[in-house]
Amino acid sequence: MSASRRPFGLVIAATSVPMFMATLDNLVMTNALPVLHSELGASVEELQWFVNAYTLAFAATILLASALGDRLGRRSVFIGGIVLFAAGSVLAALSTDPGQLIIARAVQGFGGAGVLPLSLALLSGGVAPERRPLAIGIWGGVSGLGVAVGPLVGGAVMEGWNWQAIFWLNIPVAIIAIPLAFWALRDDRGARAPLDVLGTLLAGAGVLALVHAIVRGNDDGWGSAGVVGEIVLAVALLAGFVVRQARTRAPLLPLRLFRDRSFTLTNVVGFAFSFGTFGAVFILIQYMQVVQGSTPFEAALQTTPWTIAPMFVAPLAGLVSHRVGTRALLVAGLTLQAVALGWIALLLSSSLDYPVLIAPFLLAGIGMGLVFAPSATALLATLGVIDHAKASGVNSTVREIGLALGTAVMTAVFVGAGGELLPDMYVDAARPAVFIGALVLAGAAITALWLPAGRGAAAAPVAPEPEVALSAR
Repeated sequence: MSASRRPFGLVIAATSVPMFMATLDNLVMTNALPVLHSELGASVEELQWFVNAYTLAFAATILLASALGDRLGRRSVFIGGIVLFAAGSVLAALSTDPGQLIIARAVQGFGGAGVLPLSLALLSGGVAPERRPLAIGIWGGVSGLGVAVGPLVGGAVMEGWNWQAIFWLNIPVAIIAIPLAFWALRDDRGARAPLDVLGTLLAGAGVLALVHAIVRGNDDGWGSAGVVGEIVLAVALLAGFVVRQARTRAPLLPLRLFRDRSFTLTNVVGFAFSFGTFGAVFILIQYMQVVQGSTPFEAALQTTPWTIAPMFVAPLAGLVSHRVGTRALLVAGLTLQAVALGWIALLLSSSLDYPVLIAPFLLAGIGMGLVFAPSATALLATLGVIDHAKASGVNSTVREIGLALGTAVMTAVFVGAGGELLPDMYVDAARPAVFIGALVLAGAAITALWLPAGRGAAAAPVAPEPEVALSAR
């Protein structure tokens, strides 16, 4: 049986299992942060770098990984990403101080960059066009589930073992995923263009400088020469990246893609979605332990109305998106999340009874599920197949940057308001941080109103550009 005729479920598994592993590690450590604060002596700033080292390394190299996939074979780079991710997981499990763990998380991020964007491109090319909406819906559900249940998995593992086991779990998954990918997926390629290493360096350094400036802003002072200088440097580097992409013949980020309104607005919405949602999750998971006194596993179970709902909602949203329209689903999902976070921020107190949080948690989870699959459909709906890997890479990049900036900004608000990891000094500082997440999501919902309706787009796949043919090994 040829790779192009592999069973639908097998292609779904081969692309989704490694992607689930990579997205899981975005927030798998959140329930472990109070423990790491105690066992490794990590500061509040180091705690957020345990998350941001992964997301920034991920974001900085996603576009390069997509370009490598076009040049060397998407399956080849996909499998290479799995191997590197597993190596980073081993290094993380063996870490004995915060610095080692931060470096190991960055290695994981570099590996994840080879997995996430290529998984969507491989899935899109590996299933029949008429089944692509369902496939993308399932992919979106698994992707959302990976990010959302990261805290649950982390809490469950810590309850039975220790924080190191969070990373050891990735090894058997990688061992299963590598031969599965070899057998089930084609090694599709795109245009064999030169690699834009300079563009990668400009984008990665610019994002890193911006996030680092936000992290140190409270300690050094927002008007200090170091912080202002770093922000100016970040803007200059990112502007240089845009200029580079406009002039090079083989851009990592083809600026022509932004002529497509659906592509552009989907990326704006994706950035805001990650910024508002996962920045708030970072704050709220610690609230459950620090203020509510829950164990890591108890905190994870208490957030399951939020984290499990996307598993059921996202595939359904993918199935109906071409009938209801991606715009309607995205606006509804973002609005529900904005309302939920605003509701949670109003409820937060040092004596809050947990059952009061169930309804807003469930509302947030439904909102997340309505966003995942329709955003993937809207992203690719009007683009040729030849652009799918780079388009997915761009979207993954902006989402990861949104996650990193959301975590950094909300932590900065929390610390700036006098917050500490103590029951009596957490709530008053956490409340404004969560409100910011709600406002960003409300802005995203308004922005999504300008998206094309998106009815029927998923059912009508676009043919590849005639001047560049895909090749399969």
